[in-house]
Amino acid sequence: MAIAMKGFHPLQICVVKMNKPFISLCPEVTREHALKLMHWLEDERVTCYLSDSPHVSRSIEHAIDRTQLPILTHLFNQGGRFFMAYDRHDTPVGFVRIIKTGANCEIVLVIGDSDKWGRNLGALTIHEGMKLAFLDMRAKKLIAKIHPDNTRSLKAFLRCGFLLESETPALKSFSMTAQRYLQLLREGAVGNSPRIYVTEIDKARLESLIPLEQGQAVIELEHELERAIVVKQEHVARDVVTMNSRALLQLDDEQIEVALVYPKDADSNAGKHSVCSDIGAAILGYQEGDAISWRISDRTRRIEIRRVLYQPEAAGDFHL
Repeated sequence: MAIAMKGFHPLQICVVKMNKPFISLCPEVTREHALKLMHWLEDERVTCYLSDSPHVSRSIEHAIDRTQLPILTHLFNQGGRFFMAYDRHDTPVGFVRIIKTGANCEIVLVIGDSDKWGRNLGALTIHEGMKLAFLDMRAKKLIAKIHPDNTRSLKAFLRCGFLLESETPALKSFSMTAQRYLQLLREGAVGNSPRIYVTEIDKARLESLIPLEQGQAVIELEHELERAIVVKQEHVARDVVTMNSRALLQLDDEQIEVALVYPKDADSNAGKHSVCSDIGAAILGYQEGDAISWRISDRTRRIEIRRVLYQPEAAGDFHL
């Protein structure tokens, strides 16, 4: 059963700068998520710019009634890709739908938890949506259609770099091209993470590796490579995590020692984590003292680079 989402063009948020908020997008939709969606769609503040909200709410209700399956992902992905948006506490706060038509995609997103408005979560959700549209779905252009009175949405998409493409009294259409997205990413204008550093040879090797690998971590790795500051091997700072480095990490309340390796050398039991794994993609290019939030094994973890124990470049092992 398809859940019709056509006509959803809202973004109910208030964009205010706060201390490093975090959003991750997850494709799995459970019955609990569906019930939460229905609850959000009963809030007039959320639905005031949603033309199809009553129909969508009824469709979700019918889907729940007609199936006893605990996972409803397949119902929500008919006609597009649907994602639940989680905050750093792994609490669902909204949803994203990306519909691909030809070479382009359209993004629809809602921050449904009104208690979380004003925390910049909408803009971060847009950033995550762009990552999926351009690096996973390989869209040439991402389009957002917004009601002219939805000022919060308008400001958020403009702040994320979208450009006005067309407008009517009833709708404004904004777009982001893949070329512009990559340019903004390389300039550090997308996201709120610290800048990272990758050596020329590491980047070349990893770019040749990416087409051979699959999974969400590979999308994250490509994203990190695109935004990285590229330096020569002999110029990289000694406290940067490069390929084949060993580092001491603070992972939430636990300290672990890891080695960042290529997939062929990976052995997680021995602490050797592939750069195409969640932890590996997370730590590449960061420096001692950097701390980030990252989704690992379906939950958000806080990672701090406590110390770089060994770096090939610092040791003169340029052959690694």
